[in-house]
This record gives sequence, C-alpha cells and structure tokens, in this order.
Amino acid sequence: MKFILRILLLTLVSGNIYAQDLDSLAFTKAKWNKNSIAKKTKVYTYQFSDSSLFNANQYISFVEIKNHKKAPGFFIGYDKKDLITTSAFAKKHHAFAAINGTFFDIKNGGSVDFIKVNDTIINQNRQEKNNKRALHHKAAVVINNYQLAIKKWDGTDQWENNLSDKNMMLSGPLLMLNNEKEVLDSVPFNKLRHPRTAVGVKPNGNVLLLTVDGRQGNSAGMSLFELAKIMQWLGCSSAINLDGGGSTTLWAKDYGDNGVVNHPSDNKKWDHEGERKVANVIFIKGKP
Repeated sequence: MKFILRILLLTLVSGNIYAQDLDSLAFTKAKWNKNSIAKKTKVYTYQFSDSSLFNANQYISFVEIKNHKKAPGFFIGYDKKDLITTSAFAKKHHAFAAINGTFFDIKNGGSVDFIKVNDTIINQNRQEKNNKRALHHKAAVVINNYQLAIKKWDGTDQWENNLSDKNMMLSGPLLMLNNEKEVLDSVPFNKLRHPRTAVGVKPNGNVLLLTVDGRQGNSAGMSLFELAKIMQWLGCSSAINLDGGGSTTLWAKDYGDNGVVNHPSDNKKWDHEGERKVANVIFIKGKP
C-alpha cells in the first residue's frame, strides 16, 4: 500500500511539473505583437489560443517603459468623487499610456485605498469590518522623481502615513518583491480566474503595466498564482496586483480605434468598448 501511495504521489508531482513546463514553454514561444508609442516605450500583445496557457485561452497586453532618461515619467491620476474611464483619465492628463489603478467605492466614488499625490494625501485606507488590514493595503506602488517602485507593508499601523514617498498608491496582493515570491492566501479572490491588472519592475528598472483579459471565451482570466508566474516569466523581480475584474483596462495613445489595448469585460463583448469607470489610474507622459 505504501509503495502504491508513493507511486501516486510521484505521478501527481511529475504531472504538475510537466504542466508547468508546458505553460512556460508556450509562454516563451509567444511571438508578441509590438508597437512603439513613445520613446523607450512599447505595447506588447498576444493571444494564447487553443487552451495553450494554463489550459485556457488567454489574452495578455502590457506596456514596457525602459529605465532611461528619455523614457516617459510615471504619475497617479485620481478623482475624489467622480468615476471616470481609464481612457478619459489618460486623455485628460495627455498621457502616452495608462492602466486602471487600485480599488474604489463603485457606488460613491473615491479610492478605498491610501493614495498620495505630490506629497498630499488624497485618500486614507477604508478599514475592513474586522479592523484587519485588507490584502490590498499591504503593498504600494510609489513614484518619486517620475520613477516607479514597489514597496511592502512593514507590519505597522501607520506604515503608509510614515513613508516619505511623494506619490503612493496602496494595492495588492503583492506577488513578488526583489525576486522573492510572496505567499498568497488560498482565498477565492486569489484562486479564481478574473481579468487582472498588474505592475511589474524588472531588475534593470524597466516597468511593465499589464492586463490579462477574462470572463470571455477568448480569454479566461487568471488566478493570482498564475498571474505571479507570468510576471516572473516576463522577467519581473517585483510585481503587484491592482484592481481587476471589470475595471481592467490598458490604454495607449493612438492605438487602434479608441486607444484601448485590451478587451474590458463590463459590456460582456469581445471588443474594446467595455470600459468601467474607475477612481484612479497610473499613467505615463513626458517628464516636465
């Protein structure tokens, strides 16, 4: 009996490793469509069809901004009350590209996560009913001198208020930091597949603004465990999850008919028209 159990265990483990190898191989072989949208900045898109990635169809799009003095700078766009589409935020700020930001109050507007812009606090965290810190309050995108980085909660109550960064957007969960994978809880939000939005930073300082479409036959969406894998396969050493679902939107100037690169799911159609209005974004534009 023990021998049979060992064989079954080895079969399960080897099968799981084999599946991971197939996924990473499919990802490595992808021939991404590339479009330059600004200096040192490109849009990448790829449709994984025939259930070739994580046993599902997937559509992934991202903007990569090189760590270069001629590249655009990073900014946070927000509105305290009104909800606005990512594309409208981008056009308002004359951006080259933008993605939806962190979580927000869909009924009343405004971020439910801490946001600071130009050293001014715009929103504080809205506490959970159990007074525990939410998963999306345990990490942050920070921007200083138009450069973006990712930070992790240090365990203190006033962490975000004590940081000296000029611009900050809390979100999460954190996927990895400095080449160390984060341990993700097995809660439904992490395990189930949804459209996803993420920010990643490579060891050389290049930044990725990424979306994964979901809730469609052409793209199933990803769990956070799967999202962490693709961020790693893209070469990121740090990565953070932002608000996803119907909010997931990537916009790039002069891209396609309306600039929307991915297929937002709010209209339940496989097109570029289904944007959800959001409270905040991360965008890039020329440095002043």
